[in-house]
Amino acid sequence: MPRLDEDTQQQLHDAELGFRRCTLRAWDSFTNFALRDNVLEVAVGLIFAASFTACANSLVTDIILPLISLLPFLSRNLDEKFAILKHGPNYNGTISNGYNTKEQALSDGAVVFAYGSFFDKVVRFLLIAFSLWAIASIYSKTTDDNIIKKQVKCKYCRKYISQKAKRCVNCTSWQDGREDK
Repeated sequence: MPRLDEDTQQQLHDAELGFRRCTLRAWDSFTNFALRDNVLEVAVGLIFAASFTACANSLVTDIILPLISLLPFLSRNLDEKFAILKHGPNYNGTISNGYNTKEQALSDGAVVFAYGSFFDKVVRFLLIAFSLWAIASIYSKTTDDNIIKKQVKCKYCRKYISQKAKRCVNCTSWQDGREDK
């Protein structure tokens, strides 16, 4: 195998050192970013939020929505409630809605108004929001750390600011009445 001349070998060696230096610098930058305390807290929070969302979705899907679907005007699962706006070629006129399921209507090319699925997602959102508010309220009462901050309107610019603020962050006016004197 032919040998490289001295100049080419030196260039390759310099390129290798430059690549190693750049890689080590990038690795140090990444570890400084990824292993900081607040990034790890956010990661734990996201994992906790994902598991909490799965539990809330199960609660809505498996417990609350079946109870709601027992109401007299809802004859089946709520997330399967739909209306046909334009039927497809395999529309069955003998069935009240023309199709047995929403998926059957969609696969036939029908234009479907899926109001049950929308209501399902709204109930999920409200349940998750209420649950997070309840957890934050309980946490605030058991510790001195207030997650839920009380807000008031600035009497000058009418924007919401913290109740404990001495100056408005929007118009910089003093909230204790110094400017009224």
